Amino acid sequence: MKGFIPKETHPFYVLLLLIAFMIGGYFVGSFIFAILASAVFNIGIMEMPEIATDPASHPNGRNIMLMLQGVIQFLSFVVAPLFLLRVLKYKIDPYLNWKMPVAPLLVLLAGVLMIVIMPANSIIIHWNADMHFPDFLREFEQWARAKEDELAELTKMIANFDSVPKLLVGLLVIAVIPAIGEELVFRGILQKQLHRWTGNPHVAIWIAGLVFAAIHVQFFGFVPRAILGALFGYLYFWSGRISVPIVAHFFNNGFTVFMLYLQQTGAADIDVESTDPMEWYSILISVILSAGLLYYLYNEFRKVPPRTEAIPETAVDSVV
Repeated sequence: MKGFIPKETHPFYVLLLLIAFMIGGYFVGSFIFAILASAVFNIGIMEMPEIATDPASHPNGRNIMLMLQGVIQFLSFVVAPLFLLRVLKYKIDPYLNWKMPVAPLLVLLAGVLMIVIMPANSIIIHWNADMHFPDFLREFEQWARAKEDELAELTKMIANFDSVPKLLVGLLVIAVIPAIGEELVFRGILQKQLHRWTGNPHVAIWIAGLVFAAIHVQFFGFVPRAILGALFGYLYFWSGRISVPIVAHFFNNGFTVFMLYLQQTGAADIDVESTDPMEWYSILISVILSAGLLYYLYNEFRKVPPRTEAIPETAVDSVV
């Protein structure tokens, strides 16, 4: 497919195009969802806004919202950015993967890191969830808390994984599609274009991480999510392979979904939604193991040579 936009386009315009393509993906996804929801759940188009606002009012509200989330995320976060890369005349594989393939064990360890780091991250989660603002920001805090509670209620309704079929659907919608789509958008395009723009990989990684956190519209989980986004960014920058942050992202989301399944089936007595910090000894072990894994991955990824199909515009062939 020949593109009509040169890939030398300034990063600012590339990012504007990304937003435009994702908005287009959202509308196409909404249209496809309306057709599917009408056929599968026998609901009319006029009913859909009401169900989206109050899914508990419909007997199939949970399944409808899962379908809505899955279809729209797939079209706007997976199809749209890939289509943009083709329009820009990029060969998708060399663009997203500027280094030679890495050992599967390293990819797996990147995923394991996400689980190992969770106890250490629980301190930041607790601090952010318990944050309070000065008096002059009281109205913002009340709005943010109300928004957080609203999203928590929706998540609680959707996150019902008390059977294997529900678990598999949950893994697809909450782990697989977001892992692929969000890494394509935030690391594959946003981070790389910011790196190309600023010439500084660390600035690009942290800005992409902050945008990644902001788009989830959960202020009292903003800091740990921004750190998580930056961690995905460094894994991508070091490895030069988009599969590494995708697998790490999948492990992070998928582990939570699986823990909810174990909780809801009575197989494990755990509180997945808790924002309390974990025991001090588990945090200490987590910090030590996470630091060791990060150092090992950093050194191993440094040894991976760049591909011969260099793409100078990305300016990401070196590791800092």
